[in-house]
Amino acid sequence: MRDSLTLPRRDLAPLWITLAFFTLALAWDASGLDLPLARLAGTHAGFPWRQHWLLVDVFHEGARRFSWLLALGLVLGVWWPIGPLTRLAPAQRLQLALTTLVAALAVTLLKAGNATSCPWDLREFGGAARYVSHWSGLGDGGSGHCFPAGHAATGFSLFGGYFAFRRTDRRLAWAWLILAGAGGLLLGLAQQWRGAHFMSHTLWSGVVCWCTALAIDAAWPTRTEIGAR
Repeated sequence: MRDSLTLPRRDLAPLWITLAFFTLALAWDASGLDLPLARLAGTHAGFPWRQHWLLVDVFHEGARRFSWLLALGLVLGVWWPIGPLTRLAPAQRLQLALTTLVAALAVTLLKAGNATSCPWDLREFGGAARYVSHWSGLGDGGSGHCFPAGHAATGFSLFGGYFAFRRTDRRLAWAWLILAGAGGLLLGLAQQWRGAHFMSHTLWSGVVCWCTALAIDAAWPTRTEIGAR
């Protein structure tokens, strides 16, 4: 009788991860380290590595093409799974594919409506814009549409894999989360070195992608719910 009345143990890992993401992003904003970090890569004449082949051809154009191929692979994997996708039920494969696309779209839409310009647009780095916080909502005299970081979302948009795998293979779920986070951070750093983004742009891109994945997982029906209908 006691066992039958025991409530299932709730997985609090997503909550702690969410708090960690928000704490990191807010702490970075409060630190004011965006400009000091950008100064490591930029000068009054601009960003010397802006057109470097490694950052442009590999980490920008190459990563963008790879991301489209990966997204296509996840969509096709809903019906024809390969590799780790074979460990997921069709509903979870659909969740992963959908979350990846929606997370990338969410970042794109936020960028389109934001007035914050890129570091290479700032006067300090040879541009015409003035530095304005991305939370101010004010125009800075530049081209805008630079916050949050879209390229970093190439990696962060895959956060949905953590939720897709966590009920069947926790080790794979954590490995997927770490790789997606590392990929997004690496791509974000590459863009920062070119002068395309501040670190805060990258961190908030991760927050947006994580919250998108969290929201979709919360609304996604489980097998039990599907069977009860």
